[in-house]
Amino acid sequence: MTERQLTPLDRLLSRVDSALRTLTPGSARAERQPPGLDQARDEGPLSDGERRHVTGLMRINHTGEVCAQGLYQGQASTATLPHVRHAMEEAAREEEDHLAWCEDRIRELGGVPSRLNPIFYAMSYTLGAGAGLAGDRWSLGFVAETENQVVRHLENHMSRLPLRDRRSRAILEQMRTDELKHAVTASDAGGAPLPPPVRGAMTLMSKVMTFATYRI
Repeated sequence: MTERQLTPLDRLLSRVDSALRTLTPGSARAERQPPGLDQARDEGPLSDGERRHVTGLMRINHTGEVCAQGLYQGQASTATLPHVRHAMEEAAREEEDHLAWCEDRIRELGGVPSRLNPIFYAMSYTLGAGAGLAGDRWSLGFVAETENQVVRHLENHMSRLPLRDRRSRAILEQMRTDELKHAVTASDAGGAPLPPPVRGAMTLMSKVMTFATYRI
């Protein structure tokens, strides 16, 4: 049986559906079991201050995954080679696990996701689409650099978690493993190293997102 060819309208509706599922609380569904469920049964309760701090960190990570969805979906919309478009769409599906895990943990801690998520999603989608228009080598390089920055960001958060919060730590450790795999895959597929000014701009945007979503 031949695979059905999607029309431009099909693809548009698919993008809209993906955006709504990303931005609507409770819509993300993980295919894998959340990490750290066993550890959660044995860990002691967090203090009020620790709970607020961890909620802020996980809110940042959740928004980071919203941005990842926007980046990948934007890149998929403008990628020229079918296998690159497929790789971007597949990566977005894998990242949906992270989105669901982070949201679940925020809810467990009594918090809510950032109200700024639609803004950061729109910005990320635009950046991703622009990277795709620049060419597939640059698009893949953008993925590799993004994931490498995310890995460093997750390592920083793991060092700032309370020692007894093994549930959040397990989630971030699995996310780090997945993000590192995505970075290596993008580089091996021919991703071009990004110029320093572009990497600097990405770092600045990440700092703005981190500062804002920890609080809002």
